[in-house]
Parts: sequence; structure tokens; C-alpha cells
Amino acid sequence: MNIEITNHNGIFMAELIAEEIVIIEVQDALDIMANAAYAGATKLILHEKNITPDFFDLKTKIAGEILQKFSNYNMPLAIVGDFSKYTSKSLRDFIYESNNGRSVNFVSSVEEAKEKLARR
Repeated sequence: MNIEITNHNGIFMAELIAEEIVIIEVQDALDIMANAAYAGATKLILHEKNITPDFFDLKTKIAGEILQKFSNYNMPLAIVGDFSKYTSKSLRDFIYESNNGRSVNFVSSVEEAKEKLARR
């Protein structure tokens, strides 16, 4: 696992780079957020493949718990992935509402993530 810091139009963003799932529980997300902030980032990009599949099952409440931490600590987040494979209406609604909010975006590319986060 690696956290890469980039400067996008004067905004320091961290991107989690890993091939495996690294966020399984809330503390994992908090640790990554803290490491990103310590490195100077004010925004974070995660990849769907690095997050436990339980996150995308809203009944587990993991998504809500993790995303609440990002909101509480004022760390805007973009999650990059292909979310069309999820058929749950509640998850689709959750993604739609998140994308219309200020803290979290579900996007299809890193470049889209950077553009969205730069506007927040």
C-alpha cells in the first residue's frame, strides 16, 4: 500500500495505491485519512477495489460509519470505480445523494475525482 500526494491546481490530494483490499473497518479508513493529512493532503481518493465489499452493502452500515468520519474530519473523498454493477436501489440512491453533497463523490476515473475534489 502506498499513499501518493499530488498537487492539483494548488490543492494537495492523496490517492491510495494498492492492489488489495485495505479498508475493512472504520479504523482502517481513519488510519489512511490520518496518514494523508500528515503528508499534507486535504482531500483523498480511494479506489473501490481497496474497500471491503461489505461497504457497498448498506445493511452492514460500514459505508455510513466510514463516510461519517470523513465528514466529521472535513476530508472530502472521492471513490473511483465502476458502480454500475451494483443493482441495489438503496445503494444507487446513496451514491446519487452523495454525489450531490459536499463530502463524498463516487466517480469513474481518477481524473474525474481530481476535478470534483478541486471544486470542493
